[in-house]
Amino acid sequence: MCLGNFQPSGGDMGLAHESRVPAPVLVYRRCTLIIGVLMTLILAACSRPPEIIGIDNPALRPAVEAESTRHRIFITSGRAPSEEPGAFLSANRARTLGLASVDVLVPPNHSIGRLKRARRLPPDPRTEFMAVDPVTYAGDAAFVDAINRELESRPADKRTILLFVHGFNNTPTDSLLRLGQFVEDSNFEGVPVLLSWASAARTIRYVHDLNSALIARDMVPEIAEILGQTKAHSVDVFAHSMGSLLTMEGLVERDRSGELGRRKNLNTIVLAAPDIDIDLFRAQLNRLSPEIRRSIFLLISERDAALRVSARLAGGVPRVGAAPLRDLEEFGLTVIDLSDINDSSSGSHSAFAGSPDVVQLIGAGLNSAGRFGEDTSPLIDQILTVSPIRVLRQSPGG
Repeated sequence: MCLGNFQPSGGDMGLAHESRVPAPVLVYRRCTLIIGVLMTLILAACSRPPEIIGIDNPALRPAVEAESTRHRIFITSGRAPSEEPGAFLSANRARTLGLASVDVLVPPNHSIGRLKRARRLPPDPRTEFMAVDPVTYAGDAAFVDAINRELESRPADKRTILLFVHGFNNTPTDSLLRLGQFVEDSNFEGVPVLLSWASAARTIRYVHDLNSALIARDMVPEIAEILGQTKAHSVDVFAHSMGSLLTMEGLVERDRSGELGRRKNLNTIVLAAPDIDIDLFRAQLNRLSPEIRRSIFLLISERDAALRVSARLAGGVPRVGAAPLRDLEEFGLTVIDLSDINDSSSGSHSAFAGSPDVVQLIGAGLNSAGRFGEDTSPLIDQILTVSPIRVLRQSPGG
């Protein structure tokens, strides 16, 4: 098309002007214009699904309510509220911590590893995830009471909390539905809590998101204090992508102050596809106690295309989540290598939720009677036997 009989539109003056431009330059300009138009159309076709928090479908919901699975997700938020329908929380940074909850409805036809999103409103609860009944809490006490009611509905040995920290380029709906899908597919038996920090949810706002994640670390002590007031006997942390940077910075600060794990047992810290400069990660680990480092597990993939882009943005410094295994050995952490996983519906960067084997392996570990990664179960053994997941266990020094 670019090299054929392309005829520009316009009057004689435009043609006379172009006639003075060298032919290769004209070809370049025309190709660039066409490519730009095509990219615009592609981006429009691949636009983000709508925000759906609180958007109900009264015509269909009652008929499928009994067949859907409901998960109450508690939210600690560094986002300002939003008045946009379906958004609930905005991309703007808040100066104070927000507390809320939302119920995620999983459709009856859901398949493990899949997250079916609505492309138009209202969602269809027969086939699509929904986020309904948003609640905001006026203070810590009301939030803690609500979590305790959920904890008390579990058996005594399942009264745990999973704090999920989302990654780069996430809207409130993105992270909320992903956590709901992860809880459903992993069969996590405790109470899920989302840390929703102020991602701009735009691929070109990487630096903005990086700064938002660093700003949100100041909220970690308050979140830890609030969760410490609940009746949970332990807390697991699961952080994805850039959320791993926020998590590590929060851990360093809490450990330095002597507050880490003081009020609640910190059981497991899983960093999935961590978008952290490998040199920064080394420095962070050196500031953590050996006890905390033994609680850290890495989910990595050398085929993670998103983290290869992050490395280029960072001047070529490797990201922990895509580093070769040999470069991670010095850290003495348990590494779960997902490089050979090829069945993830959400690509290598989000294989923790998109691969049926991976999400069920994580769930079996989180639900185990002991600490994640130490006790085996028939399900864990079965998954590791038939899947290409590799586990490298090492003991941290110090």
